[in-house]
Amino acid sequence: MPGADSAGAAVAAAVESSVVTRTSAPPSFDVADFPVPHGREEEWRFTPLERLRGLHDGTATADGSIKVSIDAPDGVTVETVGRDDPRVGRAGTPVDRVAAQAFSSVEKATVISVPKEAVLAEPVRVGLHGEGGVTFGHTVFEIGAFAEVVLVLDHTGDGVRAANVEFQVGDGAKLTVVSVQDWDDTAVHCSQHNALVGRDASFKSIVVTFGGDVVRLHPRVSYAGPGGEAELYGLYFTDQGQHQEHRLLVDHNAPNCRSNVAYKGALQGETARAVWIGDVVIRVAATGTDTYELNRNLVLTDGARVHSVPNLEIETGEIVGAGHASATGRFEDEQLFYLMARGIPADEARRLVVRGFFAELVQQIGVPDVEERLIAKLEAELAESIG
Repeated sequence: MPGADSAGAAVAAAVESSVVTRTSAPPSFDVADFPVPHGREEEWRFTPLERLRGLHDGTATADGSIKVSIDAPDGVTVETVGRDDPRVGRAGTPVDRVAAQAFSSVEKATVISVPKEAVLAEPVRVGLHGEGGVTFGHTVFEIGAFAEVVLVLDHTGDGVRAANVEFQVGDGAKLTVVSVQDWDDTAVHCSQHNALVGRDASFKSIVVTFGGDVVRLHPRVSYAGPGGEAELYGLYFTDQGQHQEHRLLVDHNAPNCRSNVAYKGALQGETARAVWIGDVVIRVAATGTDTYELNRNLVLTDGARVHSVPNLEIETGEIVGAGHASATGRFEDEQLFYLMARGIPADEARRLVVRGFFAELVQQIGVPDVEERLIAKLEAELAESIG
């Protein structure tokens, strides 16, 4: 396990106390601590293991390449460090075998640091374009106290990718992360995202998943001090033959913190499969917590299947509020009737309903060129599914 200096003691303590829920194994950096999954385990029962190309059982070896481009404003530093650097692993520990395999398979990590009190006018952009084969990665984003940053992670191309990504948000800082999965149809992508939110800090994550054969993302949030806020938004469009899985955990381990989760997905094609698992844990020490999680799914064609499982564990009654909601359905006939009664053709009416379904989440992105690209991608998907 990576070391930790005295300055990071409080952060390390928060990580070491990482919660173990019924959907997660005890965290570890050692891949040997995780048995090879067989698909009967709770955390793997929805995942098509045979399509992970060896990421889950150790047979996948790093034989591919991925082109990484980093566009960062002045003042942002980019370092390549050893896996034993004390900044690596501060935000969280691997919670499944694939994440542990990714950690064990890299000797170097990339650390991107934003100095304290920096307010960046332009986003930090990190592009990862797969060029085939298997690759592993570990990236740390270190955001200094009271800094304000927008970060765009853009995944394209082909390949098999397993990675750990850390977001260390300093006290009073504000970080917005937009992670786009726009892989080729044959790609496989598994990644654990760990965010550690400092005292009175703000973390917003927008995950957008369109491409890939199998995409399995594991966003996790914990708090390094009181007063932190986390917003987790997600948008996914699952097409014929695709499996897209998003497994979230918000660990309320500090008092007076807030979280809000909202993921929406649309599915088309009889073999389209989507999974959303939303875990929120409120610990004994997390008095004053205010949290809510929501998942909505729109099924566009027969045969598409989605599993939506919200979980809420509360260990103290001294909270502001906690709740969750989940729903899956088809087009609402009343909405279509309303639009068609005003002269709008049926196909266009359906497009308008789906656009409205996703509009709220697209607007959360806040990066105009990314929003425009995703709207165009959504329009292309709708043209294919609705005609």
